[in-house]
Amino acid sequence: MAERAWTRGQPLGKSLAARVNRLLGSGEQHTDRDGVHGPVSAVVDCGVYAGGERIPGEFTPDQALVEACRREGGFVWLGLHEPTAGEMAAIARTYGLHELAVEDAVKAEQRPKLEQFGAVHFLVLRTARYVPHQELTESSQVVETGQMMIFIGERFVITVRHGDASEMAPVRADLETGRAVLLQQGPWAVAYAVTDRVVDHYLEVADEVEDDLDLIEEGVFSRDRTAPIQQIYQLKRELVEFRRAVVPLQRPLAAITSSQGVVPKEIRRYFRDVQDHLTRTVEQVSSYDDLLNSILQARLAQVTVDQNNDMRKIAAWAGIATVWTAFAGIYGMNFDYMPELGFKYGYPGLVLLLSVITVLLYRAFRRNGWL
Repeated sequence: MAERAWTRGQPLGKSLAARVNRLLGSGEQHTDRDGVHGPVSAVVDCGVYAGGERIPGEFTPDQALVEACRREGGFVWLGLHEPTAGEMAAIARTYGLHELAVEDAVKAEQRPKLEQFGAVHFLVLRTARYVPHQELTESSQVVETGQMMIFIGERFVITVRHGDASEMAPVRADLETGRAVLLQQGPWAVAYAVTDRVVDHYLEVADEVEDDLDLIEEGVFSRDRTAPIQQIYQLKRELVEFRRAVVPLQRPLAAITSSQGVVPKEIRRYFRDVQDHLTRTVEQVSSYDDLLNSILQARLAQVTVDQNNDMRKIAAWAGIATVWTAFAGIYGMNFDYMPELGFKYGYPGLVLLLSVITVLLYRAFRRNGWL
């Protein structure tokens, strides 16, 4: 995990109390343009939690941090959806986020990873959801991916979501209504709940993709062979996109479950459960990829066999036509003396002979499977 000790010219090790004093007015005052006193359109929800319960009231991001620091064990859960660079910069100044992590959170083009910037951990996940479709075509979108970034500090957790997958409202509602004991563990409990939901969506996507895979397999090996190669290739591309979201997450989760002193012991136990689910999904994706490769090879073999059958049919009919062509070529020569030219029944006899030869060749080719 990479570590940095500074952010925008000020040490990350600066105490949280100093930032709170600044927010309370002892330091430089921020305007709406420089800080987050005014509304930020990217904010989906901003709540303050203490003792496993949400503190009543509505807070701006800076007010929430002040309120959380006033309470024992309090922390802020700030949820953002596709923030702009300016909005994210204002949040970063309030919460002391590193500029490199902020840049990653805005661009949302990162692999799953876990980094540490001073006292703040930065966890990147790739979200995924299954896109329903009537039938699989060569242009169907099967898996839609997005990104989820989580900043975990001592007194706050900030979730930044890009895309429509893995909405956080159900996670927040579940924690607030039935898992107060888990919320008492602090910001890492929220990080676990978010990660758990993302991985649960992986399992749902994997099950749906398996149904598509069954349809493809049935189409390839049916009598009609209704699954073209383009459909198989499209599903394989979508599976590759899904694999990019799932497989790289193994290392960050392994780092979290093995860390001591940073993540509470009880929360590490929960993360191990998420790791088990992720391992199951990785195994499913790997088996799907192998099966899809086998199906693709089988379909290509079928195409080759069909082409060989067509070539054999063409060759058989060409062989039959050659007999007629040969006789027509011989009797088309302008010679005065040729066999059977003066024979009264020469022409019908020749036609009868060619017909018999044609029937015999047809039956021979038919018996050998060429026709």
